[in-house]
Amino acid sequence: MSEPFDLVVRGGMLVDGTGAPARPGDIGIRRGQVAELGEVRGSAERTIDATGCAVAPGFVDIHTHYDAQVFWDRMLSISPWHGVTSVVMGNCGFGIAPTRPAHRDLILRTLENVEGMSLDALHAGVGADWPFETFPQYLDAIERRGAAINVGAMVGHTPVRMYVMGEESTERDATDEEVREMAGIVEEAVRAGALGFATSKSPTHVGYAGRPVPSRAASLSEIEALASGLGRLGKGVMQATVGRGFFIQELAGIQRKTGRTVSWTALLTGTMGPDGHRKIMAEHEKLAAQGVRVVPQVSCRPLNFEYQWKAPFPFESMPLFKPVSAADFEGKKRIYADPQFRAAFRAEGGHRLIAGKWEDTVIAVCPTDRSLEERSVAEVARERAMHPVDLVLDLALASNLEARFRVAALNTDEDAVAELLGHPGIVLGLSDAGAHASQLCDACFSTHLLSRFVRERKTLSLEEAVRHLSSRPAEVFGIEGRGRLAPGLAADVVVFDPETVGCSPLRRVHDLPAGADRLVSEARGIRSVIVNGVLIREDGKDCVDPEGPLPGRVLRGGRAS
Repeated sequence: MSEPFDLVVRGGMLVDGTGAPARPGDIGIRRGQVAELGEVRGSAERTIDATGCAVAPGFVDIHTHYDAQVFWDRMLSISPWHGVTSVVMGNCGFGIAPTRPAHRDLILRTLENVEGMSLDALHAGVGADWPFETFPQYLDAIERRGAAINVGAMVGHTPVRMYVMGEESTERDATDEEVREMAGIVEEAVRAGALGFATSKSPTHVGYAGRPVPSRAASLSEIEALASGLGRLGKGVMQATVGRGFFIQELAGIQRKTGRTVSWTALLTGTMGPDGHRKIMAEHEKLAAQGVRVVPQVSCRPLNFEYQWKAPFPFESMPLFKPVSAADFEGKKRIYADPQFRAAFRAEGGHRLIAGKWEDTVIAVCPTDRSLEERSVAEVARERAMHPVDLVLDLALASNLEARFRVAALNTDEDAVAELLGHPGIVLGLSDAGAHASQLCDACFSTHLLSRFVRERKTLSLEEAVRHLSSRPAEVFGIEGRGRLAPGLAADVVVFDPETVGCSPLRRVHDLPAGADRLVSEARGIRSVIVNGVLIREDGKDCVDPEGPLPGRVLRGGRAS
């Protein structure tokens, strides 16, 4: 008599993550692994009826910022709501380890600014007594605490640089000795299980007091030295957020030297004109033909920002805004009221990618005049015979900077996005889950892809979309034993109805520590989410106790610990 299964999923269509055609079948799960596929016979402690549903590998989100949230939200909401069973943190070179006790506030203030996180929420959520200092200790602390889904983390350039150089990390080149010390820390982290090394040279990445984040002060030779540890160890991926002088050819050089995959953030439509994405992909095709593994990350959702002028993230890369970033709350208000600042903003703003998009900017929340909500800034400005810059700053000041504005900044051309999704050289990833929580919510990217680009537009087949969400990101980031349905692999499974799967409009909730707010989107059509053989969500509700034992694993070096 055969051993009973822990769990059997019966009657669904198996979409195995490889891109192969879907086929009817069952999954038998035993001891956290897929034991059988196809016609599964025998008893089970629990059976899930998947009639009419697709049964797929759990989705893999390679671009999240849950580095701090994992310490107050073991469920890592909202990712599992949308079928995500594995996440990668530490993107863009940000994170909270390694961090010396003396630098904790600086690191959290960096995240506050660059990732749009509430400082009060960070302090309350992580607490005063951090259970780690080094990166290996950080992974150990996550493992002890536990999580509902699997967690992998890259070691970030910004905390490493601050750990070695202190506050000077934002201002100057590193010495040779400092570079050697940083390289040693990166290697130590990768040996302990970091998925790789991440960095950023993006001009939009502005940290505390208006300073550039530490990685932006690094030379290319420093970045190469830190990445070279991946080559020496023969493991790990490099993730980079690009900037001036640090783009495809520089990344290709690092890939050639290290032999490790480099993935960059992010190839969004509209950044270089209507055909810019085609030119970039043509460069990648040439590199791929030479065997160079540089993989652009793309997003399936428009890049929307909802912001307040007390945290004007979309504008902080402008030199004009450096004093704004450095000012306190009252100081920001004085600057916004200054006629000279406004004149400079009017003159410069119209030439900026985001700042000049007043036709596409909407007044999202206006406490002083609700009739203006969901109206275009440009339209209201025309009615009032004033410049859009003066309108938004007047509305902000009248509401004590509580008014909110929303702009569709990039990736708004769905035809161009569809082109990118059809290219074999890309990887899907820019959810930013856990970051910019009050400004955007793209943690629902998976259900958006399945509804918009599979069911509605028919850009992708169901099988192609599931591959984008599972085996492809796992392959690029070296996550082993996940992303496919096959006997012997981890039983990370999502059951969903292809006819109804999707995500709800965003809504604002106040459920972060210290009562801070965030935007969330509910999932539709996600029937069941299984992590390492344990059912964690069913029909939109958690099935495990957030305070009890949880099935997620730390993915050390891409493998479950």
